[in-house]
Amino acid sequence: MRQKLIKKQLHLKIKKYTEDFLFSDTLSATVTKFLLMLIAMGGITIIGANLPGLVKAVRSFNKIFQKFQNKFPKKKIAKALSYLKHKKLVEIVEVKNGKTTVRLTNKGEKRLAEYSLETLKIERPERWDGKWRVLIFDIPAHPRRYNSARNALRNKVKELGFYQIQKSVWTYPYDCEDELLYISEIFNVQNYIEIMTVERLLHEKSVRKHFPFL
Repeated sequence: MRQKLIKKQLHLKIKKYTEDFLFSDTLSATVTKFLLMLIAMGGITIIGANLPGLVKAVRSFNKIFQKFQNKFPKKKIAKALSYLKHKKLVEIVEVKNGKTTVRLTNKGEKRLAEYSLETLKIERPERWDGKWRVLIFDIPAHPRRYNSARNALRNKVKELGFYQIQKSVWTYPYDCEDELLYISEIFNVQNYIEIMTVERLLHEKSVRKHFPFL
């Protein structure tokens, strides 16, 4: 039951970050990434599995598609769908009344989660509340997949601007619990991290040098 709840929460987070990514003014996406994200936002239903039906369905996302109508012509969209299906990132399911639905597979959701991490950011409030957020993780060495998860987590928090206090201890001045939980859930290491909010660090003076914007 708990695993189902975690999966549902992760799915909602992925959808939120996907929408943020698609509506971003600085969006840069390949046609496969764009199509994968549209499918994730509720699936694409078409009348028959033909190209005009698919393009029409994609164009129904008017607000989003306006950004891409010159960049992604019909043939590119069709080729992208074929690629996603070949890689088993999406599945095409026939439903009633001649309609066909395109939806993500579990593998597709995982790939989408990786895409959403590319644009994940931590919002900075106007004023710092004077508290530090401390991330601690102790990820086991086995099975082997945890090694890549550990490296990915470390690289992402470094990219986000965290400062490394010790080997597996990182700190950041702003609220970031949701973002850290999201990252850890994607890599399935949420059971091996701890997030704390503290009012004082022993070596705070030296740590603050790494955050000149405070």
